[in-house]
Amino acid sequence: MTTIGFIGSGNIGSQLARLAVGRGYDVVMSNSRGPETLQDLVTELGDHATAGTVAEAASAGDIVVVTIPLHAIDTVPVEPLAGKVVIDTNNYYPQRDGQIAELDDESTTTSEMLQRHLPASHVVKAFNHIAAADLTTQGTPSGSEGRRALIVAGDDADAKKTVADLIDEFGFDAVDIGRLSEGWRIQRDTPGYVKPYAAIDLENAVANAKRYRDM
Repeated sequence: MTTIGFIGSGNIGSQLARLAVGRGYDVVMSNSRGPETLQDLVTELGDHATAGTVAEAASAGDIVVVTIPLHAIDTVPVEPLAGKVVIDTNNYYPQRDGQIAELDDESTTTSEMLQRHLPASHVVKAFNHIAAADLTTQGTPSGSEGRRALIVAGDDADAKKTVADLIDEFGFDAVDIGRLSEGWRIQRDTPGYVKPYAAIDLENAVANAKRYRDM
């Protein structure tokens, strides 16, 4: 049975954990404040959930979700994540993260920054363009008409398939938008961001995305 580690247990992390335990996955939750602050959450999540330190969540997870503010990615442990699939849910919000020059000039993306920090891991961008509440309310069975779609982007095909399969299991179609460098196509203020699109409409929205400098 796959264990999913969570580095960050806020809105997105806790919702993904609810989806995971509901499908029989074990989860290890962590945050920057320590496992004792997560007892209410793991009690709610039930027997498949435990709380740990960030290092413990990174070590325990077969798949690890990084869902923390962008300004904190340098705190993500490197060695325990080597060789693992790491899901990046992040978006760049300058008012929260401060100005980051290489994102302001669009020479890189948030997920490429995390990949650079984790050179031996397989980073996949996912779950960054859906409101947290929608994760547990808008999923539908595979084949449902108008099923909502979510993107994956990454530089490793096997890692993307692992995350796409998880997205499907959680109730959404997966749309592969290419490499991590294409993640800008679904960042804040783009046509597909937080819109409840089915796969074909999401593909069109991603294709029509413009760089901030061209908006």
